[in-house]
Amino acid sequence: MTLAPPPPLSSTSGLRLRLAPQPAQGHMALHIDGAWWPHSSDLASELPRLLGDLPHAWGQVTSVLVDEAVWSPFPGRLLVANQVVRLRRTTIQCSPTTVCLLAPGRGRWDLLVVPPAATDAEAGRLIQSMATVVKASVGLGVAVR
Repeated sequence: MTLAPPPPLSSTSGLRLRLAPQPAQGHMALHIDGAWWPHSSDLASELPRLLGDLPHAWGQVTSVLVDEAVWSPFPGRLLVANQVVRLRRTTIQCSPTTVCLLAPGRGRWDLLVVPPAATDAEAGRLIQSMATVVKASVGLGVAVR
């Protein structure tokens, strides 16, 4: 198990994350719940920042499924904010690339991963396309965090 640095305390961490509003109770869950633009392909350093800034309503994420081809080598478990998070690999390449976050008793959230090397314009287009799809599917706006 690898120890991760604690997530930053302020919202000025530079986290690049856009979350879709969650559907009202009784409505079908979204296929993509948001978009995340990590700064690097180092999952062990990027994941604590992401998990530290997720909505409290999502609960404690204990398992993360990622495409191992997208990320530099990473451990099977990571200690984040005194909580063990299991990191699971998949070799099934999805297009677009996503990260799947699992919180027992709360649910599953899938985030589109914008490649770290993307330019601002490329990232903006990808995030906007995610926002447009979400708006069309649930008739809501998108919140930026």
